[in-house]
Amino acid sequence: MEEKQLKVVMYPWLAMGHTIPFMQLANILAEKGHKVTLLLPNKAKLLVESSNLYPSNLTLHTITIPMVYPLPPGTETASDIPFHLETHLATALDLIRPEFESIISKLQPNIILYDFAYWIPDAVAACRSEAKCVSYWVVSAARLAFTMIPFREPPKDIDRDVVNNEDSSCVADIPPGYPMSTPVIMDKRTRFRLYMPYGEGVTFHQRLTNSLKGSDAIIIKTYGEIEGKYCEYLSSQYNNKPVLPILLLPKPKEAKLEPRLAEWLSRFEPGTVVFCAFGSQVVLDVAQFQEILLGFEMTRLPFLVAFKPPTGCATVEEAFPEGFKERVGDRGVVTGDWVQQPQILAHPSVRCFVSHCGWGSIWESLMSKNKIVLIPQQPEQVFFSKFLAEELKLVVEVERGEDGTWVSKESLCASVISMMDQDSEISSLIKKNHENLRNKLVDPGFMHRETDRFIKYLQALVG
Repeated sequence: MEEKQLKVVMYPWLAMGHTIPFMQLANILAEKGHKVTLLLPNKAKLLVESSNLYPSNLTLHTITIPMVYPLPPGTETASDIPFHLETHLATALDLIRPEFESIISKLQPNIILYDFAYWIPDAVAACRSEAKCVSYWVVSAARLAFTMIPFREPPKDIDRDVVNNEDSSCVADIPPGYPMSTPVIMDKRTRFRLYMPYGEGVTFHQRLTNSLKGSDAIIIKTYGEIEGKYCEYLSSQYNNKPVLPILLLPKPKEAKLEPRLAEWLSRFEPGTVVFCAFGSQVVLDVAQFQEILLGFEMTRLPFLVAFKPPTGCATVEEAFPEGFKERVGDRGVVTGDWVQQPQILAHPSVRCFVSHCGWGSIWESLMSKNKIVLIPQQPEQVFFSKFLAEELKLVVEVERGEDGTWVSKESLCASVISMMDQDSEISSLIKKNHENLRNKLVDPGFMHRETDRFIKYLQALVG
């Protein structure tokens, strides 16, 4: 029987951490002959258009981001603004609805993939389209099932200050039946973000739960053997709506590592270099930036660090600790530029990856042979990190100070050394667990089976 061709429209949240996974998914569908239109602002389009591997089947459609006060002129993605302005970017996302409806009416897709644009199911109905709406999440299923469920919705008559209070039971309790065995504590920062405004007249929690409620199906980028029970729990919270774990990872690019870094890495023995990267949105304050660099210096190991310049600095160099460059010499490289993370992780000299625990970076690192040390930066990353370190024992998380935020140079150094020590008990356990998982993920048939399962599911959904 001939497979039904899918006509897919994708509309991700306006952040590169969402755009890139949607682009990867679009390439997978386009490779199989399906027609995909990915809606992106111009800045994001320019950044990913070179990754369009099947332009005959994959169209990158530019959308116009409306100006919303007080966003700076030219704002198009979350990378353009500090976190506290994201609520206004969410408003801009919502104001695109008329343009979105026009696109849907013209293209007549049968599948729409989205995440933060919770109004899409209503917009599809308004267009009298028969497209199925699938919410796609690049996030841990355990985290989604813990926070983005109706159980977390506070009573309508409760005061916002009470919601954010440390003693607020409607927020602090573990949901009934939640399957994680490791105790979970939701810190105040996490609770605050759940109920902060995220667009006009909607909180962050409402935005995501409404997106989940309105969808015909939920797909999460994760591995079913690890998080299947959390997908089942999430389904139970949304009237047994289908929740599908699908781990579709992009094919490794053949691109060579840039000569400057390739030459530097080649100076060191195999398995001796520590690589650290915190993604495109993390901006540290100067004190924490300096403390982390001093931690790498303290390891006495060669290290490569890719950070954005810290708050108030134009370059990373101007924030170096006093005497740091002279003491470290050629043993350490710190850059504020974008780097080729997959190629660096694959380099034989690299043994340890220190990450902020972004979900995309986690899967890249789990596909590599490197030991993983985590310093989570956002509330959802704190949850991922605990899950990976304590529940799955695949990584080590750096211990923080009594305030729960500060990472000392001593703590970072100790975590890195524990992973680099082949004879340590924790290093051996994590290596064994990581190898067992990696062997499954790199199996030549694994990605083929996941891709086939994903496409057949979408085809069955549209009928």
